[in-house]
Amino acid sequence: MSHVLVIGASRGIGLEFVRQYRADGHRVIATARDAAGVARIEALGAQALKLDVAEPASASGLAWQLDGEKIDVALYVAGVYSTAGATQPPTREEFDRLMHTNVLGAMQAIPQVAPMVEAARGRFVFITSEMGHIAGAGSSFGWTYRVSKAALNMAVASARHDYPQAIFAAMSPGWVRTDMGGPGAPLAVEDSVRAMRPAIQALTPRQSGAFLNYDGEPFAGW
Repeated sequence: MSHVLVIGASRGIGLEFVRQYRADGHRVIATARDAAGVARIEALGAQALKLDVAEPASASGLAWQLDGEKIDVALYVAGVYSTAGATQPPTREEFDRLMHTNVLGAMQAIPQVAPMVEAARGRFVFITSEMGHIAGAGSSFGWTYRVSKAALNMAVASARHDYPQAIFAAMSPGWVRTDMGGPGAPLAVEDSVRAMRPAIQALTPRQSGAFLNYDGEPFAGW
């Protein structure tokens, strides 16, 4: 039985990770911002922690809530989205909303959680997006979101040097039918998570810091 931590499990991909890991008998700790999210996590038999990754005061208490756990798989799934393009500058509020959740929250979590992942010689995976693939940018659609995910990829690639006993990876879940991905997305959330789990398990130290697709294949030319 593995010990799994899911940061950002109120709904969508994060909650599906909780569901699948619990269904296979793993111990799961998961975070949510509000009481409704906590209730959904607890209904799946996981331990729920209340945490808002966009608020540094809340995020800074994560290590205290985990209290020295050894974590085999840690997943940073928390994320927010924006569709605006480069024809208008982003507002400060919009920029801060995306960067605080998608980047600052992850950077707050890393020094608190990574030592626990190292203790288990485990894996720390950050759910990013193909839209953060610099070489693949075909338009400015969602440009603030793209910037935040490219920054997250760099945070992961940089941080892994300080935690050599853990395997870090940034992983795109694909275009998934969630509240964020919309009803027209081609990939069901169950199928995305079902593909990511063995890809995460198969990660090797040589891949630490890599930017990967949900099937474990690397993105070329970040």
